[in-house]
Amino acid sequence: MDLALLRTFVTVHRAGSFTRAAALLGLSQPAVTSQIRTLERQLGRPLFLRQARGVTPTSIGDELAHKAAPHLDALVEITETGIDEESSVRTLHLAGPPEFTTERALPALTALTRDDGQSFALRASFGNAEEVLEGLGAGHHDLAITTARPRGTLLTATPLCDEEHVLLASPRWAARIGPGTLRRNGAAALEDLPLVEAHESLPFVARYWAAVFDSRPATSGTVIVPDLRAVLACTIAGAGFSVLPRYLCAPALERGEVVALLDPPVPPLRTYFLVVRTGTLAMPHIARSHEWLLRAAVDWC
Repeated sequence: MDLALLRTFVTVHRAGSFTRAAALLGLSQPAVTSQIRTLERQLGRPLFLRQARGVTPTSIGDELAHKAAPHLDALVEITETGIDEESSVRTLHLAGPPEFTTERALPALTALTRDDGQSFALRASFGNAEEVLEGLGAGHHDLAITTARPRGTLLTATPLCDEEHVLLASPRWAARIGPGTLRRNGAAALEDLPLVEAHESLPFVARYWAAVFDSRPATSGTVIVPDLRAVLACTIAGAGFSVLPRYLCAPALERGEVVALLDPPVPPLRTYFLVVRTGTLAMPHIARSHEWLLRAAVDWC
């Protein structure tokens, strides 16, 4: 079986579209379509179901991808690093949310980039869960950190850690709300107050409201900034209340720059996952990074 056909097939399987696969491979869409048809004729079975938008693999397509993808990834790794291991430095391509990756993952992986005889280069990129998983599946990343567990067999996810979410505000706003007000009045005590969030959909506040108050937020965002570190800075400055991961706001809480407005018996949690393409943990630099992060995460929880 032609390896070029298999490479095109795996790229289409991961991209979910002939058009996106063609862009990734540097081929025309007709060329990709022709290669997939050739492979289907050789196997005597259809590999994809054509949909209005993209393609969906058949059961045979999923089975072939599950068997072939790890071996193709290993061949790509060999061609990228070369035969002479002494003169080559492996590169780990990591992707994840900007705040968690910056504050947690990158500092933990720094030790692996040192000159200890087993070091490697590190390249990081940021994105939301959908972008990160799509890039991982397409082969742009080796290791991804995400809050979404992927479906299917092409990607393998391992729970990394849980983050606790905290409802907080500056001391001025906390004094205005008053002690015990939230416990007596619930979320209604915050309806008329300004809110700082990372997106118009209020992802953190909505999750907190559902878990703690069993309701939806009745307020809208006053300040929207697409970075949780900026949300924290605005909250410290007194722009309003917010909901943030404890790992990010813990130093500000300790310094008294912000105040936790509520201490629920069961705080809202969100799970992070380490995700790889199935089979790629056989590659030493990916396996070592994966294990290193899992060990580091023991102290994060």
